[in-house]
Amino acid sequence: MGLRLSPDKTLITHVDEGLDFLGWRIQRHRTRGTNRRYVYTYPTKKALRAAMATVQTLCRQVGTNNPLDALLLRLNPALRGWCAYFRPGVSAATFGYLGHYAWWQVGRWLRRKHARITWKELRRRHCGSGWWPASPERQLFNPATVHTTRYQYRGAVIPSPGRPRPKDLTPTRDVWRARCTETCTPGSGGGPGKRTGRKTGTAPRADLTIDP
Repeated sequence: MGLRLSPDKTLITHVDEGLDFLGWRIQRHRTRGTNRRYVYTYPTKKALRAAMATVQTLCRQVGTNNPLDALLLRLNPALRGWCAYFRPGVSAATFGYLGHYAWWQVGRWLRRKHARITWKELRRRHCGSGWWPASPERQLFNPATVHTTRYQYRGAVIPSPGRPRPKDLTPTRDVWRARCTETCTPGSGGGPGKRTGRKTGTAPRADLTIDP
C-alpha cells in the first residue's frame, strides 16, 4: 500500500538521551548536588520557540493605532493557555524566560506607538508606576507567576491488581485485640496472660445486675 514507518514516531532511545513527545522533553538527569537521577519533564525548545513566535506575531498584527488593551486582549489568552498546558512539569525557568520575552515585545510595541517619549514617561503612562505593562482594564499576563505542579512519584502507594490497598493492611483496634486473644499474649482482653485477683492486689470486679 506504500506505507512507511516514520523515523521520528518509531524512534527507540534511552531515557538518559531523552525524547520529545507532544511538546514535552522527557529525560533523566542527575539532581544537582546529589548522585541521584530522576526523570524530568519540561517544555521542549521547539515549543518555546513556537510560543515566542506567537507573541511576536500578535505584536505585529495589532497596529500601534490601537490602545494597549487591544494588544493585551490577544496576548493574555495565548500566554495563559500555553502555561496551563505546561504547568504540570519542571517549567519555572521556561515560564520566566517567556515572561521576559513578552515584556520586551510589548515594550517595543509601546516604543513604536510613542516614539517621541522617554522610557520614564512610557512607564508612567502604561505601567502604573511599575515595570509591568498594564492598561486601565487589565495587565499583561506574566508567565513567571504561574506555580508549577510536578507529578509526585507514588511508588508502592499505587495498588497492584489482586493485592489489597495499603490502607487495608493497617490493622484496626478490634482486629488487634482479636489477634492478641488468639495468640494468648499478655495484655489481651480476656487472655490468660492478664492476671486478676489477690496476686495483683486487686479483687475481681463483680458484675452489677439489677433484678427487674
